[in-house]
Amino acid sequence: MKQIHRCSWANTENQLLKDYHDQEWGRPCHDSQKLFELLSLEIMQAGLSWQTILNKRAAFNQAFDHFDYRRVRKLMPKLPELLTNAAIIRNRRKLIAIINNAQVISRLADEAQTFDNYIWRFVDNVPIRHHYQSHDEIPATIPLAKTISKQMKNDGFSFVGPVVIYSFMQAAGIVNDHETTCFLYRQS
Repeated sequence: MKQIHRCSWANTENQLLKDYHDQEWGRPCHDSQKLFELLSLEIMQAGLSWQTILNKRAAFNQAFDHFDYRRVRKLMPKLPELLTNAAIIRNRRKLIAIINNAQVISRLADEAQTFDNYIWRFVDNVPIRHHYQSHDEIPATIPLAKTISKQMKNDGFSFVGPVVIYSFMQAAGIVNDHETTCFLYRQS
């Protein structure tokens, strides 16, 4: 049986991590609702392991109405209920940020700008391709993520520091940070 070479962080027996790597991470995403989900999950992941987030992903989907930002924007009255939901991360700042960000994305949509167009304009709709051989070479952030973070904060987004934004860019395929030995490096 031929061995598949994945990014080192996805070389694991954990099927959720492998599936996430193989089917989602680093693939260019242009669906505003999915982009909102990826941003929200990266916010939730801050300070935690990605495995924890993947384990709770189904519960996040249920709690956040499948990341329909038009519905999530109205969840502030349900914040006390979310804070008692043991199936999700019950961090008040993160939950408020996700609701706030849904409100900002909804406002953008009301102004005829999709979140997809908003975020991809920073790279002129062309993913950045890095050439890292090892996960150890990948920085925590890059100057462009700092620029995007600053603009997003100016536009009203919350909990969008440069590290969260760079992780989001990687997840959404805005940046291709698959290691050069990964089977997805050339496909992305």
